[in-house]
Amino acid sequence: MAWRPAPGWPEPPPGWTPPAGWTPPPDWPAAPADWQFWGPVPPSQPPPPPPALPQPPPALPQVTGSARRDLVLETWFVQLAFLVPGVLAAVDTLTAGDGGAAVTRFPSYAANPVVNLILGILTYLSVAVMVPIALLLLSRSGQRPATLGLGRPRWRADVWPGLGLAAAGYGVTLVATLLLTALVGRNSKLLRQIPIGHVPAYYVIFGIATAAITAVAEETLINGYLLTRLEQLGWNPRRALLLSLTLRTSYHVYYGLGFLLTIPFGYLMTRSFQKKRRLMRPIIGHFLYDAVLITIAILTSH
Repeated sequence: MAWRPAPGWPEPPPGWTPPAGWTPPPDWPAAPADWQFWGPVPPSQPPPPPPALPQPPPALPQVTGSARRDLVLETWFVQLAFLVPGVLAAVDTLTAGDGGAAVTRFPSYAANPVVNLILGILTYLSVAVMVPIALLLLSRSGQRPATLGLGRPRWRADVWPGLGLAAAGYGVTLVATLLLTALVGRNSKLLRQIPIGHVPAYYVIFGIATAAITAVAEETLINGYLLTRLEQLGWNPRRALLLSLTLRTSYHVYYGLGFLLTIPFGYLMTRSFQKKRRLMRPIIGHFLYDAVLITIAILTSH
């Protein structure tokens, strides 16, 4: 049984029961004549359900028949259009460096450094020219940007995980660098660094802009587009991961054997998208990783 206050009486504190000999104060409304101060115990409220565990994204339906052949051709076209210019430029940079030509990270289009910065950013936009085409093709088959986790970033879902990916990227790359230099020697010609050259400090703007363009282009085309299409074509995640890493490192051959150092970071970005299917996470992580490194390199080159 439980204490039941009469209508108009104030509610007692939780768990309160009147002591022996208790009577209501005279200024309280009179209780009905048939009112019982004791009543059945109300049923206890069930405990709230535990928070639902995060569920993996649902598997995409596989494409079969003639539609599958069309999808294979489309995937080849998008990846070749994105990769071939980058791979050729990387090979050209590698051979130019070996031949003694002056190679720097910043292109030179004009004598004026400000004009050169602006032209360099506009020219670099060509790296991302396939991004809107890939997103359009994905949308036509039902994979809109929102379903890929592409949109306005959210702090808990995108920004903080992106910061974590960037921090993890620095850690694994540092370990891989120490191991690789121990194997081949710090001064070996097998490891190449593209010099920054002497540029004004405001070229940090160029570095941040190219970091953003690179992050959007690589993660959208190598993660968002390629992994989605491979899943639709029936590839298992491990096989898709290996192809993604191979393509991602192909346009970094200008580092010589240093291109191997891009594999751990690429693994983190790829697995993040495979597990969560939120494209903003690897985009933010990739951008922060590149932007911080190039900013430090520019500011310490003076």
